[in-house]
Amino acid sequence: MKIRGSIVALVTPMHADGAVDWERLNKLVDWHVEQGTDAIVAVGTTGESATLGFEEHDIVIREIVSAANKRIPVIAGTGANSTDEAIRLTRGAKEAGADACLLVSPYYNKPTQEGLYQHHLAIAEAVDIPQILYNVPGRTACDMLPETAARLSKVPNIIGIKEATGDMERMQKLIDLCGEDFLVYSGDDGIAIESILIGGAGNISVTANVVPAKMAKACAAALNGDTEEARRLDMEMSPLHKTLFIESNPIPVKWALYEMKHIDRGIRLPLTPLAEECRPALLEALKQSGALEN
Repeated sequence: MKIRGSIVALVTPMHADGAVDWERLNKLVDWHVEQGTDAIVAVGTTGESATLGFEEHDIVIREIVSAANKRIPVIAGTGANSTDEAIRLTRGAKEAGADACLLVSPYYNKPTQEGLYQHHLAIAEAVDIPQILYNVPGRTACDMLPETAARLSKVPNIIGIKEATGDMERMQKLIDLCGEDFLVYSGDDGIAIESILIGGAGNISVTANVVPAKMAKACAAALNGDTEEARRLDMEMSPLHKTLFIESNPIPVKWALYEMKHIDRGIRLPLTPLAEECRPALLEALKQSGALEN
């Protein structure tokens, strides 16, 4: 499986009371298909995976798979800091019909590099589904080094990595160490286009939630070697790359989609709605990027 291009880390729409808004979830999937998004990550960080229970997690994945209806691939977020829990979630995603799974490095308990290797090897051996590693040390307090990713790249059903350090040198090292068949995705919108231009496979994106067509075109241009067009589109989106992290993700992007009338205002504790003082800057970024009219 070679999933490339713009992969949206989809929000999970919720009503004001925090219940999942199934109708708007289906509409979001349709919108992304229409806008040219290449694939969807269901219940990743942006999808508030940390506040969904096991059964709810499975149901959201199943609903997104059903809504996508094989028009674009669905990658399910199934990582956990317990190997047994990650296996349970990954099995659930496979049963729900996901095309692949995205597994964040175990957070909080700070495993060694050997622990990371054994954790991901155990999941890959337990569940026969394509799996993508996810390194985001800013959230997990655990950094999977490129050498560990390279070891794991030799496991047949581990097909790629989402690298969210925002470090171009790290991206280049992963591309060099893991080989051309291993898919290296950017998990940082700010360097995503440049990452693709040096050999990356695509962008697992927060920004794509609000400007899906523009992100899809930028990634396609970069994959096709059209550097000028890719960078031009990226520059138009650049205000969003920063401002969508003005507070913890997905707080800003959910507020943005609410302003764009795509979702209700719901978000689950311990996350809270975007602070009043942050809203003018995000509103301006949405207008500058073309997501909202001036």
